[in-house]
Amino acid sequence: MEELNTMQPDPNEEPLMNPDDKKNPATDMMQEKTTEISENEHVDVPKEQDGRMSGAESGSSKEDVCDTPAETETAPEAPVETETADAGEGDMEGELEGEATEDDAERFATMGREELVAALEALLQQEVQQVKHQVTLLRSRFGELTQEAERANYEAFLAGGGLKEDFQSVEDAVSAQFRKLYGVYRERRQRYQEAMEAQKRQNLAQKQQILEELRQLIERDEESLKATYDRFNEIQDKWKEIGEVPRESLNDLWQTYHFLIEQFFSKVKISKELRMLDLKRNLEQKMALCEKAEELMMEESVTKAFKELQVLRDRWREIGPVPTEHNEEIWQRFCNAANQVDERRKAYYEERSKEMEQNLLAKQALVAQVQAHTAERPQGVKGWNEVTATLDELLKMWKTIGPVPREANEKVWNEFKGGIDAFYRDKKAFFSQMRDEQTENYNRKIDLCLKAEAIAKREDWKKATEELLALQEEWKQVGNVSRKVSEKVWKRFRTACDEFFAKKNEFFKDIRQSEKENLAKKEAIIEQLKAFEFGEDKEENLRVIKDFQRQWMEAGHVPMREKERLQKEFRAVIDGHFERLKISLREAQETAFRERVDRIRTSGGRMSGERMALTEQIEKLRNNLKVWENNLGFLASSKQADLLRQEFERKLQDARQQLALLQAKLKILDEAEKEQQEKQA
Repeated sequence: MEELNTMQPDPNEEPLMNPDDKKNPATDMMQEKTTEISENEHVDVPKEQDGRMSGAESGSSKEDVCDTPAETETAPEAPVETETADAGEGDMEGELEGEATEDDAERFATMGREELVAALEALLQQEVQQVKHQVTLLRSRFGELTQEAERANYEAFLAGGGLKEDFQSVEDAVSAQFRKLYGVYRERRQRYQEAMEAQKRQNLAQKQQILEELRQLIERDEESLKATYDRFNEIQDKWKEIGEVPRESLNDLWQTYHFLIEQFFSKVKISKELRMLDLKRNLEQKMALCEKAEELMMEESVTKAFKELQVLRDRWREIGPVPTEHNEEIWQRFCNAANQVDERRKAYYEERSKEMEQNLLAKQALVAQVQAHTAERPQGVKGWNEVTATLDELLKMWKTIGPVPREANEKVWNEFKGGIDAFYRDKKAFFSQMRDEQTENYNRKIDLCLKAEAIAKREDWKKATEELLALQEEWKQVGNVSRKVSEKVWKRFRTACDEFFAKKNEFFKDIRQSEKENLAKKEAIIEQLKAFEFGEDKEENLRVIKDFQRQWMEAGHVPMREKERLQKEFRAVIDGHFERLKISLREAQETAFRERVDRIRTSGGRMSGERMALTEQIEKLRNNLKVWENNLGFLASSKQADLLRQEFERKLQDARQQLALLQAKLKILDEAEKEQQEKQA
């Protein structure tokens, strides 16, 4: 039988699709009807009845080669081999085009772009007609990775402060190499298609020549009957050996061939012996087909076995009847083998269908994860980037899952892709707004730079210092700017501040002499404190220590290189007196804090930072106390609960003591600020 292989347009000309938008073989199996042959469709030679030929035989075609009755030897008529123009076309197309397996899809899914280029180069070493589907899968995967890389470049460009209208896509070296190799593949495939079409035209010419030989055989009278029939068999064998012809010529060609076959048997009176010779020849051919069908039962590839079985079914249909005594036996033998191949294929696609259902469940789970991670939009850059990384991982997982049932493919893909697309639309809007805010922050910082540069030229040191410090505080409150300009604008602001304080320090360098005098005063205070004899009155002792601390602060600044040494020595003497006088830790801490406040006030510093820190600590402790007291009320009566209760009570006691100390420090700070305001008034 003529096997058709019509080359289809190159599917790679189409745009890249959803990785799951491919045919579902399990669904196809449920929908397709197997191309099969009727056992009744056979070629009989005529019996002699009173020296006359019987009427012409009409062959009948049914779907299943193994579901129809066995061929009969009754009412033999002229042989007419019936064949439809489309028989076997789809199967042979698959053989010539090569078959992409799940292993190919999984292998390509784990490759990077450079590896895919190397894989394409390796496929080009094979016959072009054998790698079409592998190249299609590979190209689709390469396109996906290229789109991901392009998106990453785009996001990085925007994150770096670029404008979307300025972004330009540039083909990298990997894409250029892939395009070059794919061009080689397309050129080779085009040449192969042209060669196939030329071969079909050549085959058509050869078959037309055979038809002419058959006409001449019918018109010839001088040869013996045996020689004529042998020549007829040679013509049939030559016909079957010739490959495909152009589709548009197929029906006319076969109709002419069948007509001439009928004409041959109408003219030639074949003897009973010659008929038996033909039946025996048919039996040998069908036995050979049975052996090949039985070999297919052991073929590892279910798809390959089924395709080759279709070829055997086509050949079975071309072979005429066999002797009656062997008819049922040979028929059942072929059917048994064919049915087992069909059952394997059915079981294979049923298993594939189950796998696709599992794949659907897995992809629906990924859809749920996408919905969970995108239900609430992040509030900051870090959050957006974390969710983006999570979605990228989910997309990678999606690509590792196999196909799903065709009827569910579009829905689950749209749900998955829709959730991700909506997230990226909102992300784009977020970063667009962030860039607007960064632009506004940049303008505010430029304004602060201008003000700082103006202050740097002034010499009213106290007021200018306060204003510059206020600008520094305001700078801290301004949000971020683009990384491209952040360092530049910060250096400009810091330069102005440094310039001012350098001028101020230069102005006050004459004060260094007074610092030397203050050094002598503080050293004297330390000696006096060491030699002082304290009494038994704790209140008086604290008053004396506080008076020494006041003298210490009033002594003024000392050289920076001596400041730390003096402070440590003074602190050590104070701490020693606290220990000997058995003054409590809290009293010592309050005294130390009062000393710290005095230093801040004397140095001209601002106490707002101290107040803010104390207020935050107090608020935090109060919140903790509420939580612990609330938890304490929920504890049941048990040994374990008693241990927890003791732990909470210990924490509560410590927290209350700490809270009292902080409140005392806040009071000291209030008194110091009030005293400072009275002096300024």
